[in-house]
Amino acid sequence: MTQMKRAVHVVGVGMIPFTKPGASDPYHVMGARAAQLALDDAALDYAEIQQAYVGYVYGDSTAGQAALYGVGLTGIPVFNVNNNCSTGSSALFLARQAVESGMVECALALGFEQMVPGALKGAYDDRPSPMARFVDAMTAHQDYRQDAPRAAQFFGGAGLDYMKKHGIRADTFGRISVKARQHAARNPLAVFRQTLTLDEVMASPAVFGPLTRFQCCPPTCGAAAAIVCSADFARHHKLDMRVTIAAQAMTTDTRSTFDSDDMCRVVGYDMTVAASKQVYEAAGIGPEDLDVVELHDCFSANELITYEALGLTPEGTAERFILDGDNTYGGRVVTNPSGGLLSKGHPLGATGLAQCAELVWQLRGDAEQRQVEGARLALQHNLGLGGACVVTLYQAAQGSRR
Repeated sequence: MTQMKRAVHVVGVGMIPFTKPGASDPYHVMGARAAQLALDDAALDYAEIQQAYVGYVYGDSTAGQAALYGVGLTGIPVFNVNNNCSTGSSALFLARQAVESGMVECALALGFEQMVPGALKGAYDDRPSPMARFVDAMTAHQDYRQDAPRAAQFFGGAGLDYMKKHGIRADTFGRISVKARQHAARNPLAVFRQTLTLDEVMASPAVFGPLTRFQCCPPTCGAAAAIVCSADFARHHKLDMRVTIAAQAMTTDTRSTFDSDDMCRVVGYDMTVAASKQVYEAAGIGPEDLDVVELHDCFSANELITYEALGLTPEGTAERFILDGDNTYGGRVVTNPSGGLLSKGHPLGATGLAQCAELVWQLRGDAEQRQVEGARLALQHNLGLGGACVVTLYQAAQGSRR
């Protein structure tokens, strides 16, 4: 259900600086640090947390316990979550659902990832891959290249299909990376804070289709966390009640993903449309009401098609949306003020909760140099192939601590 049965407040968030593989602490140390940052932000003791949902993609079972045992040993239920790149927001979805339903009054969502250099790959080669059906759909549509990263072929193929359909220039995708670096330059937690020119983006090595190296998110290590609770719990503990989850939806694939002969749909366009529509309808708003968006820009091509899937701009108009600067400060809606996955980094299990942290800071007015003036409504979009899409709407309320 996306309609909130009772108010769910995000009362604390935490995020550690994202780093390149090999430069981070071990996963359990990163996770404990992020969880403690969220607790400190909420001014809450870990003993008050009633359930925890912990997301990661690359790690052994009960890694969530290993991380949280570094914070406290309170005997609470700890659930380990893996939903590919939407893992962090899936953990948040479950924590929100537990509070909204009345199952608990306060829950923690934590995500972390300790990654290795290089392109994403499956962990097992002795059993069928859960991505096999997606690879088959892609291969039937555009063939499969052994010399290119698989994820880049999925999203680069979507970029090629969009170019063929709407006749846009290849460097339009590159402009998204330029914007991402400009935003990340203001974010001390981002892994890439150096700005790039369009020429530099386009001159970087070709990867697949319109994508160059600087249009692909880097493998990243990091962790982020959020604490959600009921209004009664927040009032009793005098917590910060300024940010609520106004609506949230999670979708998975339908037949159109595989039957449409369209790479945009293979990589989750229809899941995004469905989830965002559910959220808008539940909250009684439209995309035109949004002030700031953190969306899943694992590749520049996915940011472009997601503008349209979320309804930020009509179908076929994403290029004009970009050229007019409507995706950044001074435009219609600021997208990825954090720098996004392209520049902030993409530690798979942490990404959804890092997006949450950024939007909570924005709605509190705590985003410093990245602050979107007067932000009141913020949308989060987190996508995982395989597949799952989580869209979350956050709303700022009047007042502060109570």
